[in-house]
Order: sequence, then C-alpha cells, then structure tokens
Amino acid sequence: MNANYPIVFLISVLLTVIFTLLVKYLAGRFNIVDKPVLDRKIHKVSVPLLGGLAIFLAFFIMLYFTRGSLLAGNLEVHHWLGFFIGACLLMVGGFLDDKYNLKPSWQFIFPVLASLAVVAGGVEIGKITNPLGGFLYLDQWKIPITEWGGATRYFVVLSDLLIILWLLGMMYTTKLLDGLDGLVSGLGAIGGIIIFLFTITTKYYQPDIGLAALIFSACCLGFLFFNWHPAKIFLGEGGSLLLGFVLGVLAIISGGKIAIALLVMGIPILDVVWTIIRRLAAGKNPFKFADRGHLHFRLLDLGLGQRKTVLVFYLLAAVFGISGLFLQSLGKVLALLVLFVIMSVLVIGFSYVDRKKA
Repeated sequence: MNANYPIVFLISVLLTVIFTLLVKYLAGRFNIVDKPVLDRKIHKVSVPLLGGLAIFLAFFIMLYFTRGSLLAGNLEVHHWLGFFIGACLLMVGGFLDDKYNLKPSWQFIFPVLASLAVVAGGVEIGKITNPLGGFLYLDQWKIPITEWGGATRYFVVLSDLLIILWLLGMMYTTKLLDGLDGLVSGLGAIGGIIIFLFTITTKYYQPDIGLAALIFSACCLGFLFFNWHPAKIFLGEGGSLLLGFVLGVLAIISGGKIAIALLVMGIPILDVVWTIIRRLAAGKNPFKFADRGHLHFRLLDLGLGQRKTVLVFYLLAAVFGISGLFLQSLGKVLALLVLFVIMSVLVIGFSYVDRKKA
C-alpha cells in the first residue's frame, strides 16, 4: 500500500483536473455562475459554480477503485455507503441552490439529511478521550430502531447526536468560510494530509482511512489549480458543504479524532461562532444575513490581498494541525486554547479599530 500512495495521489489530482475542466464548461454552458451583483462580492466577472461536483466525482471514483484497501480496515460497506449517500444529497442540494438560489431554510435540509445518512450507515463514536485521563463512553444510551436480518439497529443517543452536530458544524464552517479564492479547497487539502499523516503512524495505524484522506487531499489540490486567485471556478454551495462534510466524517472514522480536525479548522470554526454571535446580537438571522465581518474579509480590508490572506489561514491550519500529530490529549486542549486566545485577540483588535473609525 505505501508504495502506491504517490501513484494514487497523482491519479486523484489528474482525475480532478479533468472533471474540473468538464464541470467548468458545463456550468458556463448552462449559465450556472456566480455573478458579482452584491457589494460583498469581490470578483469582478461571472465565475462558474458547481466546482464541488468535480471533487465529489474524482474522490468517490478513486474510493471505488481502491475499495479493496478501504474494506480491509475496520469499516464495512454500509459505513462507506452512508458516507457516499450523504455526499450525494449535498451535491443535489448544491446544484439546486447554485441554479435556483434556494432559501436558507431549504438549504439547511440537505446538510441535515447528509448527516443522518452517515448515522444511518452505522458510523458511531463509542468513546472520546478525556483530557484528564481515561475515556468518556458515548454508547451507554441506546434506542432500538429496527431489526435487519435478526440484528437490532440502535439509535445511539449521545454518539449519533454528537455526529450530527459535529458534521453540521463542519459543513457550515466551510460554507461560511468560502469567501476567498482557494481558501476552503486549500484548507481541505491541508486537513486531508494531516489526517493521512495521523492515520499512518504506528500508534494510530489505519491505512484505509489514511488512503481515503490522501485521495481527498489530492482532489482538493487538483481543484485548487483552478480555484487559486484569480479563480476560474468556484466550489458552489454543494462543494463548500462537501469539504466540511468529508473532513468531518474522516475525523470521526479515524477513531473519533475530532481534536485533529479542530486544530486544522480551529480559527475558521471560531470565526463562524463569533459571526453567529455578532449577527444574533445585532438582531440578524446569522444564516440569512451576510456581511464582510468574517475574519478573512477583515484581513483583506487591511490590505493583505486575497493570496496573502489565504496563506495566513493555510499557515495556521498547517502549524496547529501538525502540532496535533505530536501532542497528547491535554496538549491538544492547550493548543485549542491558544487558538481561542489568538481569535479573541483578533476580535478585540478589530472591534477597537471599528470604534476608532466610528
């Protein structure tokens, strides 16, 4: 398997490039484009959408052709099937939104269904590490749902609720973060590489999950060639949700290593939390109301430019993600606290600047 990693990576990149060119042509042909009609839009010309479809196709086609290696691990076919169905639902919802501009209430349906598909596929979190020592077990409360071939299927209350909330949080983080060229696709590539490195170490050896993460990273990189500033194609609604969804699922099936994904996506997640709080405090619906208060827009307004702003996010994700490979549970908690402090300083700093301007 190790000898095949470079080959699988290159094929995944090339396949994504091919699909991106195809999707770019079709999106332009059928006028599924993002037009610069709003003040917060920073691109000057119409840009094709649906880019996430290219990543989706390349990723799951590569998973299919490497299925022998994937099924050699602890996951069964039904786990991967739930993952695939959830991604399909996001693609359907994303296409409808990119084409018809759905209301936020309709947009929300597809991420919820995607999360439920993962749970229905049997993905569970049996336990999570307690930073103070030992484990916290989440499989104590179960509700029987139905019987399949004599085996009872359970709704594992804490586990399934945590998975649904986690996946929704990750999806809406990447959705709301998708405001600069290459930002989300680059973070997806970094997140995939970090999970790959984590799962091929001796202590946490899971080559099946590592292979899936490597393919995902390669697909994001293949798309990034076209999504880097100035972008030739955008992820679109489905794509921006898909990248958070895949990262979220990979973090769970790699043994519930949510802390690793939190370290990679820590600043974006905190930015989304702050954005929701800020909009609610202003009496606005956080999912309907859009503004330029996101951290990436604030950095852009400071004069960094799109490429430098995106590179700042890449650097933070890489540094804290790699640190997670070497830290134990308590160390990861401390690293997350450092991220919280960094975000707090930025929030206070920008609030001070706003008051000075007023």
